[in-house]
Amino acid sequence: MRDNNDMPGHLIRRFQQIAVAVFHAEAEAAGYDLTPVQYAALAAISTNPGIDQVTLAGLIAYDRTTITGVVDRLAHKGMIERNASSRDRRARELTVTAEGMRTLEGITPAVEAAQKTMVRGLSTDEVEELMRLLRKATASGNELSRAPQRDVPAD
Repeated sequence: MRDNNDMPGHLIRRFQQIAVAVFHAEAEAAGYDLTPVQYAALAAISTNPGIDQVTLAGLIAYDRTTITGVVDRLAHKGMIERNASSRDRRARELTVTAEGMRTLEGITPAVEAAQKTMVRGLSTDEVEELMRLLRKATASGNELSRAPQRDVPAD
C-alpha cells in the first residue's frame, strides 16, 4: 500500500486545509470576517456586476444549490444586493454594495499575504511551476467536478 504522502489527492486535501487556515488567520488579523468562498464570490460579483447566482456558482466553481447560502451571508453582511433581473423574473442580479467594495479593498492585502504564506517554502520559479501544474491539472479535471468552473456567458 502506498503512503498517503505519495498520493496527490491526500496532498491536495492537506494543502486545502492549510490554504483555508492561512486565509482565515490573515483575514481575522486584518479584522475581516469572510471565508475564502465568500471572498471569491464577492470578488467575482465585483468584476461581473449584475450576474445571477447560477452564473456566479459556475464562475467560482461552487455547487449551484449551496451558492444560495454564500449569497445570503454576503447580503446579510450588507456586502451585496440582490435585485430582480430585467431579463429573467426568476433570477436575481447581484451587485456589490459600497460596504462590499470597502471590504474587498481592505481585505486584499491580507488575501495577498495569505497566498504568499501558502507557498512560502518554494522559490519564485517553483511557485510559477506549481501554479502552472495546478492550472493544468484543474483544467483537465474540470468536467469531473460536481461544480465545474464555467465562464460568464457572452450576451
